[in-house]
Amino acid sequence: MSVTQRPKEAYLNVFAYRMAPREEYFTRGHRACQGCGPALGLRHIMKAAGRDTIVVNATGCMEIISSPYPYTSWAVPWIHVAFENAAAVASGVDAAIEALQRKGKLPRKKINILVIAGDGGTADIGLQALSGMLARGHNVTYICYDNEAYMNTGVQSSSATPFGASTTTTPAGKVSFGAGYWKKNVAAIATAHNVPYVATACPSYPLDLIRKVKRSFELKGPAYIHLFAVCPTGWGSPPELTVRMGRLAVETGIFPLYEVEFGRYRLTIDFPQGLRPVEEYLKNQRRFRHLSPEIVQQIQERVTAEYQRLKTMEKVTQG
Repeated sequence: MSVTQRPKEAYLNVFAYRMAPREEYFTRGHRACQGCGPALGLRHIMKAAGRDTIVVNATGCMEIISSPYPYTSWAVPWIHVAFENAAAVASGVDAAIEALQRKGKLPRKKINILVIAGDGGTADIGLQALSGMLARGHNVTYICYDNEAYMNTGVQSSSATPFGASTTTTPAGKVSFGAGYWKKNVAAIATAHNVPYVATACPSYPLDLIRKVKRSFELKGPAYIHLFAVCPTGWGSPPELTVRMGRLAVETGIFPLYEVEFGRYRLTIDFPQGLRPVEEYLKNQRRFRHLSPEIVQQIQERVTAEYQRLKTMEKVTQG
């Protein structure tokens, strides 16, 4: 990161906070690690969701750090559920609210139902419940905070772990270069359910994140947001560079920011001058330090192809 970039990014962050809602519904007192990307994301998400929100939180990092008995960092109704069934519980909450309002036992007003779950509880263990929720058309916004491994239990790989990353279950060594598979595209799976709204987001772009969360609640029906969540502890990246790491993921095309509204793709952050090389993102993380130039080139080719595919989808669906 160059010296000239720091003042600009600092200005943008100050501007973003001035534009964002001032109320805090994910509050101080949690026990997240230094530089925790998911915790930063939750703060923005809850600003967008507002007071009239019920949160269904799957077991994981954000549940553990925010609810050490008898304390809580949540200023809204909050339900802790098992790893695999957050979407199912949220479906029940939606059905219950609809029934109570129909019977006149609750006033007819908009109540946001929000699922918070990690990549393990979404891409792996909870995928079937998520699919069912989307297929049934519940009025629920499901947000996956993706820190790309099971961080809460010891940095084990998930199906959202990126190609080549070293984890405790895909360790880099003499017979392995890390995860030997490409990251599962859960946003594409959600889009295939023909739901009203799917998006990707990153806390390093707070106004983009807040707008997408608000939009997800404006549309009737299910919504899915995949949140890129930097984890310095699990990734071996400097905690003070969490925001910059998120920006690099977007600027290199590793994690494009886009939305799909009723099947129409739109890149919400794009780079007409071209993407940065993926090496700029990879080199700051211990989990990638073993990668050979050949593997880095393989990742670069994949990222370039996937980004071009998104650009094509945007052009085709926008007409």
